[in-house]
Amino acid sequence: MDKGSVKHILYLSYDGMTDPLGQSQVLPYLVGLSNKGFKFSLLSFEKKVNSDNEKIINEIINTVDISWFPQSYSKRPPVLSTIWDIIKMYNASKRILKKNPYVIVHCRSYVAALVGLKLKKKFGIKFVFDMRGFWVDERVEGGIWKLSNPFYKLIYRFFKEKESYFFNDSDYIISLTQAGKEEIISNYLSKNVPIEVIPCCVNSDLFDYKTVNHNRQIGLQSTLKLDTDNFIISYLGSIGTWYMLDEMLEFFKELLNKKPNAIFLFITADNPLIIERKASELGINKNQIRITKVTRKEVPDYLALSDVALFFIKPVYSKIASSPTKLAEIMAMGIPIICNDNVGDIKSIVNDEVGYVINQFTKSEYQNAIRKIPRLMQKDKLKIRNQSIRQFNLDRGIDKYANAYNKLV
Repeated sequence: MDKGSVKHILYLSYDGMTDPLGQSQVLPYLVGLSNKGFKFSLLSFEKKVNSDNEKIINEIINTVDISWFPQSYSKRPPVLSTIWDIIKMYNASKRILKKNPYVIVHCRSYVAALVGLKLKKKFGIKFVFDMRGFWVDERVEGGIWKLSNPFYKLIYRFFKEKESYFFNDSDYIISLTQAGKEEIISNYLSKNVPIEVIPCCVNSDLFDYKTVNHNRQIGLQSTLKLDTDNFIISYLGSIGTWYMLDEMLEFFKELLNKKPNAIFLFITADNPLIIERKASELGINKNQIRITKVTRKEVPDYLALSDVALFFIKPVYSKIASSPTKLAEIMAMGIPIICNDNVGDIKSIVNDEVGYVINQFTKSEYQNAIRKIPRLMQKDKLKIRNQSIRQFNLDRGIDKYANAYNKLV
């Protein structure tokens, strides 16, 4: 693509770029696509708590053709604040269109899709619906929208109706999983809209066990008060809504019966008190828990301390379209995984070469998984990493997005 045919795309995200997810699952794609000749206007909603990260974002986009238009995220009151943000998003999108016309609007999830659909109908802009999961069902199954409340039931019905338009009036649909794609085709589509599967990909240069500094590891072990004979099981990411903290701690308690020297390392920005209180309720000594908040660049160093990684996600309907970012990152570090079934495409990805998938959250199932740990410890790190690269290669994801864009202009 030569300079004369640069294609301008408006990228709408209600998630902030200063959020960890923005840095891992939006910017790497946009930078890669910009290097392929695409020009982006990036409109995102930023939380005040993350304002210190704005410098990092500007450094990332400084050398590529990305113009960033950060908006202030409105937190309260619930629902009304989101409506206000949608109005702000639409008005900002119109201002950008007037000043620098774009040919595609790429909408990350449902809130952004409300604006994208309106831009398509009013201005004829090509509309890419990057769904990121069945968001409406996620709100209900996560207990965020309680349908016993008439107000939330009204919102649910509104978005369910809009959801049909998002799928059927879009020019391209992006699904995170093959399972999600099959569900869309079977139960949502009434038109022949192209769908591409692009999972949450990984920066395999950043997440690479071969680049971990040995002296740095010794320093981290000292900082975290870890002994060389400790067995380290780790959890990466947030612990709210979908991630089953109670069950993960129950698993760890069962593990302590076999490995009393085990340490549960939480790499998370969430409140440590939530974890500590639940561990205490289960009779787990706080000395066997470590909780640390780190920058994205530091994550690989801390992950590398792990013998095994663990995560349990609620196996509900909406999660068939979920692609956990942590899965790709952990595998790229060559770390075996223990996780649960009925989440996205996990069962086909986490095979015997990568880890162990449990089917129920029971003591006997935990014991089965724990008995597999010696075998997991013998897994070839390179084989685990290569499976991650096959499934979650960032360059391949960038190519798929570029292919979708090129078909629309």
